[in-house]
Formats: sequence, structure tokens, C-alpha cells
Amino acid sequence: MKRTTLFTLAFLLALGVFAQNADNKWALGIGGGAYFTNVIGATTTAPDDGVGFTPELYLSRYLSPSFDAYLKGNLGLWSSTTEVSKLDVGQVALNLRYKFFNDKILAADSKVQPYLFAGAGLLSDHSTNGATYNGGLGFKFPVSSMTSLFLEGGYIHGIEPENLSRDRDDFFKATVGLEFAFGKGKDSDGDGVPDRKDKCPDTPAGVAVDADGCPLDRDGDGVPDYLDECPDTPGLKELKGCPDRDGDGIPDHKDDCPDVPGLAKFNGCPDTDGDGVPDNKDECPNTPAGCPVDAKGCPLDSDGDGVIDCEDDCPNEAGPKENKGCPVGLIEVDMGPVYFDFDKFVLKNEGKVELDKLVSTLNASKKYEVVVNGHTCNIGSDNYNQSLSEKRAQEVVKYLTSKGINNAYVGAKGYGETQPAQPNTSINNRKLNRRAEFDVKVQK
Repeated sequence: MKRTTLFTLAFLLALGVFAQNADNKWALGIGGGAYFTNVIGATTTAPDDGVGFTPELYLSRYLSPSFDAYLKGNLGLWSSTTEVSKLDVGQVALNLRYKFFNDKILAADSKVQPYLFAGAGLLSDHSTNGATYNGGLGFKFPVSSMTSLFLEGGYIHGIEPENLSRDRDDFFKATVGLEFAFGKGKDSDGDGVPDRKDKCPDTPAGVAVDADGCPLDRDGDGVPDYLDECPDTPGLKELKGCPDRDGDGIPDHKDDCPDVPGLAKFNGCPDTDGDGVPDNKDECPNTPAGCPVDAKGCPLDSDGDGVIDCEDDCPNEAGPKENKGCPVGLIEVDMGPVYFDFDKFVLKNEGKVELDKLVSTLNASKKYEVVVNGHTCNIGSDNYNQSLSEKRAQEVVKYLTSKGINNAYVGAKGYGETQPAQPNTSINNRKLNRRAEFDVKVQK
């Protein structure tokens, strides 16, 4: 078999191996070797002893962190002596390489990467072939991410057939060259980090990753930057990586009051007095509960007498604070409630009797003010009961005006179920809560 045929066979075998692997973890080595043909222990110098030189080529396949397989060959020796034909030997070998830079003995990215190699193959001398085995020690020196310098020394021993034309086929060799990596390992998520090194192999497409293939997390809060609305400030997972200093569930960057727990409807600010105006906008943050307020959160004073409406018995007429906001001369008159049937706002006869007494009192007065307050029990929704209480109060007002009472001095309010006269714990108690009550002031 000619040397060119032997080398062609090696190349075709390499192509076949290449086509069988999808991960493409390959490297191509190109170098030159010096082959020494003097056998250790020989007592005489044979005619073909000397030094030969040859270019070498190999194709390497990554198997594991500790092992590579590689198919190597040379084009045949040319001699430094005149005995060219007797040194004219080609070789093909399939070797296994054990790497010390396997992250167990040395780091995989060591600057000096020693390895051992051994394998078997064929020697060719013109038209005759012989089996061979070889082994040795080598070093790789990475010069870039894809290129390494390699130095290799080894021994090649030929197992001679009887008719081999050479006197001996044992060699010591030293080789220097360059190895070029090509292809890359499987990268399922396409982040540029092969799966064998990727600690986060399912990273979404387009997400920036670190050297381990995991999404970047600049603030180290466990929320990757691509999901983190506050990527430069440590925060909480449930708030998409944003902090919440006051712990009210509203992230600081959306919280108008980040140091005080508050309500979502007020952008994280509290409403201490419950008047519907958050404290950061409330000029009167201690308004008594239930008092109507203006846009600044201050209690209304409709008549401007300095007595807020919720404490003013005459909110539409100025009066001194000592007289509960009513003009001097008006006095309170006690008036009992009138009651309604369940889910009704029609006046009962006994209620009309009580209202007729009130009409007589008002007609006998020079001046009067009346506020009718409607109430319900707790059966029904809040909205329904509010509406029903207002209808009860308005029904009483209609009756009074039908008896000649001036509507300008009679008001109506509904309180729904919010101000029970008795706890709503029994049928009788609920009957007492279905009522209209009266705030009556008169001037004799």
C-alpha cells in the first residue's frame, strides 16, 4: 500500500467519524516531527539508523473531561542522511489521550496542559504494511480560545511481518505543532455557553448570561436582571426584585410613602383618620371619624361658624360653639323615633300620630330646624340598606311638608345599618333599628 493511499484512508476515516457526531467537539492538529531510528540497546549501527523528518496531521475528538480520541498520520519520513529510501516510512494511528487538565488534577483552563497518549496503527514501507503501537507524553499551551501550541515526545514500535523490507521499524519521535479547535458543544438555549458548562441550560433566548450560562443578577437578590424591575437594588421575588422598606406590599419605586406602611389605593400612603384623603395630602390628619371633609382632608364647616359640620347641630346656620353651632334662641326638643316594617319605607299609622305631634310643636314655634335621620337593620346589602334608610327619611319629610312645614328648614339623612339603636341579634332588636329619628331645634 502506497503512503498516499494510507494517508487518504486516514483522512476518509476522519471524515466518517466527524459526520457521526452532532456536538462537533473537534480539533485539528498540524505539526512536524523528528523520528530517531536507533533502537535502544542496539550493539551496532544499522545502515538505516538516523534521523527522519515528516509533517504530521491529526483529528481529535473530545470524549470526556479526561479523555480524547484522535486519528493521526504522517506523510512518510525524509532522511537527514543519504539513506532516504530506507527511512521512507508512513504511519497511521488511532490514539487515546488522557488529559491531566480535567478539573480533577489540573484546571481545564490551565496554561500548561500535560497529557499521556497511547494507541495502535499501521506502518507502511513502500508496498508493505506492518502493525504498530505507540505511546508518549505531550503538553498543550493554549494561545487563544481556539488555538494551542503542542509539544509531544513518544516511542513507536513496529510489529514486523517476515517479509518487511526494513531492518527495523522502531522510532523515538519528537513533534511540535499547532492544534486548532473547531465546532462547539451543544448549546440548547443559544446563550453561547455549551451545555456541559451551562448551569442554567434553559435560559430564555436573548438574555444576557454570566460565565456559567446563568442570567445576570447584578444586585444579587435572586431575581435575574431580565425579570427584575429594580436590577440594581436588592429586592423581593414577589415584588419582581424591588425593595419594600415599609413592608406594605408596594415596592418603593411605586410607593409615595416608602417609609410608612400604607394602602395601595393611595400609592402606599396611610390614611390615619380614614377620611379618604391620604396623610401626605391631608392638612387635617386627625379629623374625627365619619366627618365629611374637603379635598385637603379638613372637616367641612358649611356655615363658617367655626364648628365643623359633624359637631354642628345647625350646620347651615352660624351659631356659637357653646350652643353646638346653633344660633342663640334655638333649643333642642326631644322627639322619639317612628318605626317601619321590614323592607318598607311607608309610614305606619302610629308613626303619623307622632309626626302630627311634631307638626303642632313646630307650628307653635317662631323658628325651627329639623333633620330626619333614617336607619335600617342589618338584613340586606350595605348599598341597599343605605338607599332604604334615605327613602325612610325622605318619606317623613314628605309627610311633614304635606302638613305645612316649610321644606327649607327640614333636612333628611340616611345612615343605612351603620347606627343601630340595638344590636342586631334578635328579631325584636332589628325591629327597633328600622326607624327614623329626629334632631329638632325650635325657638319659642
